[in-house]
Amino acid sequence: MDNKPLEGLLVLEFSQFMAGPTAGLRLADLGARVIKIERPGAGEGGRQIAIKNIFVDESSLVFHTINRNKESYAANLKDENNLEDIKKLIRQADVLTHNFRPGVMEKVGLDYENVRKINPKIIYATVTGYGNEGPWATKPGQDLLVQSLSGLSWLSGCEQDGPVPFGLAVVDMYCATHLTQGILAALLKRARTQKGGLVEVSLLESALDMQFEVLTTHANDGRKLPQRSTARGAGHAYLSAPYGLYKTRDGYMALAMGNVADIAETIGLSGQSYQDASAWFSRRDKILEEFASMLCEKTTAEWLALLEPKGIWCGPVNDYHRFFQEDGFIGTGMLQQVVLQDGTSLTTTRSVYQIDGEHLYADRPAPKVGQHNTSIVHDYLEN
Repeated sequence: MDNKPLEGLLVLEFSQFMAGPTAGLRLADLGARVIKIERPGAGEGGRQIAIKNIFVDESSLVFHTINRNKESYAANLKDENNLEDIKKLIRQADVLTHNFRPGVMEKVGLDYENVRKINPKIIYATVTGYGNEGPWATKPGQDLLVQSLSGLSWLSGCEQDGPVPFGLAVVDMYCATHLTQGILAALLKRARTQKGGLVEVSLLESALDMQFEVLTTHANDGRKLPQRSTARGAGHAYLSAPYGLYKTRDGYMALAMGNVADIAETIGLSGQSYQDASAWFSRRDKILEEFASMLCEKTTAEWLALLEPKGIWCGPVNDYHRFFQEDGFIGTGMLQQVVLQDGTSLTTTRSVYQIDGEHLYADRPAPKVGQHNTSIVHDYLEN
């Protein structure tokens, strides 16, 4: 796509691992030129963080998924000459991001107060684990730790399970979305005021924002703890029946919100017994068990054929093998090929954005450490 929304913007990414670089990926996909500032040799720490211990072209597969469509400039921030070059880049940049612990950027003189003296129009965007101040400021900001601290791990699963973490770095990803939104908002403000600004987000606050519905409920229901169901497959600690996953004869199916009496009639139970809507939560666990006892008798496809024509919100529970074969998934065109530096190809997801009717595909691979030093020097540092 030509003329992407952020074309012409220069982003300097000092961020590493997940949240900050994922925000950089969004900005790059939208057209910004994103330059990773990395340590010579080893590069940023995320190059060595691997899922299933998979490494591709000398860096982890995770690094490749988060850092495609970016450039790399290797610089030693403890070296005066390197640091002076970085300051020259800052003078020309629109955005700077970092997710170092509090105090790190201050030590090299690249904290917000110093950077805005170099470039008063820059958007300086940071991610911390728990904020720059306070009793938790120096704690390690890591996704599982924040899930656990914030109460998030007590929302999934059933009562017998104990805490259940997400199978994703969900806080990092949510925080990256917040950082991206904050940067875009600050850029809009700069267009009006001609002044830069400071954008700050934290993993902890993002984890709390993820839970805004249930935290609001908790704050207004007498501070009762989440009531996870005793029934296996219950989908939400705060929602009534039938919300959950149910075993069928050949797999599983999901039932979302709906009229319990209507669903009961459709699956062969007496709808009259479920007319009292107030009991859909007070008797939630019992209703889930009663529905489960019926739904295991037919296949998922048979139940969907009965339920969907009546407008009941339901669906199959797919694993990745099934989902990748679904027409609905194929139709999204969410997968793309990226050709790596060594000539091999990597399948990954495209940008989620659709602009002016076009999806944003970017097949440029993640960079090697310092790969673009020469071109960046030519474009920004020779004059």
